[in-house]
Formats: sequence, structure tokens, C-alpha cells
Amino acid sequence: MISVAEALEALFALAEPLGVEEVPLREAAGRVLAQEVRASRTQPPFAASAMDGYAVPDAQVSAGQTYDVIGESAAGHGFAGAVGPGQATRIFTGAPMPKGSQRVVIQEDVTRTGDTITVQPGFDTKDYVRPAGADFAKGDPLGPRVLRPSDLALLAAMNIAQVPVARKPQVAIIATGDELVQPGEAPGPDQIIASNSYGLAALIAQHGGAPRILPIARDNEAALNLAFELAQGTDLIVTIGGASVGDHDLVAGITAARGMARSFYKIAMRPGKPLMAGRLGDATMIGLPGNPVSAMVCGHVFVLPVLRKMLGLGAAPAPRQQARLGHDLSANGPREHYMRAKLTGDTVEVFPRQDSALLTVLAAANVLVVRPPRDGPREAGEMIDIIHL
Repeated sequence: MISVAEALEALFALAEPLGVEEVPLREAAGRVLAQEVRASRTQPPFAASAMDGYAVPDAQVSAGQTYDVIGESAAGHGFAGAVGPGQATRIFTGAPMPKGSQRVVIQEDVTRTGDTITVQPGFDTKDYVRPAGADFAKGDPLGPRVLRPSDLALLAAMNIAQVPVARKPQVAIIATGDELVQPGEAPGPDQIIASNSYGLAALIAQHGGAPRILPIARDNEAALNLAFELAQGTDLIVTIGGASVGDHDLVAGITAARGMARSFYKIAMRPGKPLMAGRLGDATMIGLPGNPVSAMVCGHVFVLPVLRKMLGLGAAPAPRQQARLGHDLSANGPREHYMRAKLTGDTVEVFPRQDSALLTVLAAANVLVVRPPRDGPREAGEMIDIIHL
């Protein structure tokens, strides 16, 4: 068995960043900006008022000072003339500052009689002018990142309508086994529902991939070969089950016959020891264990980091943080252990039941507590590594 770190290094060697495609701005949310883009304009493109009030030519004003109002500047409709000594224009938030004006006296700080305003005692001394380029200048960059709604607003302001993003990895998901039926079907007396495919598909879609759930592959060579034929053209093939060494575990033999050079098999971790990987044609392949929790944990630990590598986000393991243990833990065994747990505030509590078949425990968890091999007993209050789910 190899370590989790060694398995990740081998997986990163099998996967490469995918190409770049352009998508309309409205379709770019959640995608990975694949290359630096630059603003095609300055924002704001002119000095603008930050408040409703009056634009005046003096940088400093005093109480009792009067101005003659000669026009109006509104957003989208600036004042075409210039403001001279003793003059002002009515101005609204976002409107261009007229030529010759230096500051805005807010409307609450003046009295107006006809076309004359008078500055009142106790007026606000701020100038309320947003200078041109206060937000960004033409040519300012925005670097690669996962695009959030605020990033889309910035791209729109930069006048970037087409966004270069990393191509979504196409991921084929193949559940294997005679014991499986699809949700909604009536299972036979010896069958169960295929749950792993749907959890993994949701996980992959949530993190930038395009999952494709293929029909269940029965435990025979013809069905498995058909599944791999259907998976052609994808970037990542994820099989579930059939990767062990039992009489009905055929994935290793079928993939070898189809030309896959296996990179590794068996990881020193729990849950998820029977895991294999390799390169199958143009696709990276990861063979996950069939136990539901094992498959989902391996999805977080192995599939998502590979997905991030394909999206151009670098080669790194799942990010870890630390939390304070809410109770004692006994010593860990020889394998790295990923334990389902609940984080509340900064305190984490490990669920007492860690059987890899218990999806209810996984659904109740929001983190995995990570125990190194042969980690000694831990006491309540100690800090311990966690991975957020």
C-alpha cells in the first residue's frame, strides 16, 4: 500500500490542465478564469459626484457662502458648460463633475431660494468627489480564479463580455455490480440502490466538472467493456466498485486488457483502501471502492484535487484547517484515517460510528477529521486536522 500523499502525486502526474474556451459573461459564474484579462475602460471614466447636492468651483467653502445655480448634472446627462466663480450646478449621485467644479456641497447643507443656494453652518467638509479611475484604470488586470458573482460584476464593469475560462472536465461515472439498481427502480431481494454515482456527480458538478452518469455496468466483461466504450471522449473516468481482488471484481482486468498502465493500487487509508488509478487512452482513470462512504471520502481526497489540476488551479491536496477536539480519541491504527465529524464553532466531535457503509453518518457530518498513521491518543482540547465537506 502507498500513502495518500504518494497516491496524490501519482494522480497529479496523470492529469494535465485542459484547454481554454470563451463563454458569454452571463455563463461564467463558477467557472475558472483561465488567463489574465484586462479592463478595456477606466471606472469611473470621469470624476463623479458621490452624493446628491451642488457642484461648486471652490475646494474650500464657508458657512454663508452663496452660489448661483446655472444648470444640472445627472447620471447619463452631464452639464455641458463650465462652472465659474460664484456658480454651482445641481448634481446627482454618479453624475459627471462639471468642468471647473472642485467639490460637492450635499443638498442637506444648503438652503435654496430660487436659483441661489446658501451654505449652512455645520456643513459636511468632505468633497464627495469620486475621481476618475478610483475603482480601476484601463489595462488593470484580473487574474485567474474561480469566478464569484462579485467577479462577474467587476468583469462587466471592465466591459469584458466574453470570458476565457478553463474547459470543464468531462467526467464519466461508472457504477459496477450485479447488486445495483437505479433510484426509483424496484430492487430484487439481493440488490441495493446505486447511491454513489449521484453523490459523486453532485460533488463533481459543484466543483467545476461536467459529470455524466453512465448505465450500471454488470459484473461481466461485455457490460464493463460497453461502459468504457460509452466513456470515450471524457477527460476523467471514475469507476465505483469492482476494483478489489474478489472473483467478481473485474475492473482491473478489463482496464488492463484495454491498455491501461496502472499507476497504483491500494492506499494506506480508511475508508478507501482498494483504490487504483492509471491512464486509459486520453483519459485519467480513478477506480474507487464500492462502499458508499469510501467512495465519497475518496471523492473529496482524490477526485476533487485531480479536478482542480485539470481546471488549472494547481496540484494540491484538499485544504486542511485545524479545530479543537471536543472529546478524547483513542490511538489510530496503521492507516491514515478520515473520520466523519461535526464542526460546531471551533470545536469538532467525531461520530462514534465510522462504518464505511453508513451514509446517514456522512450526511450528518460537515468535516472529516484526519488522523495520521499510528497517531497516538488525543485528548479533548487538542488541535486536530480537518477537511471541510
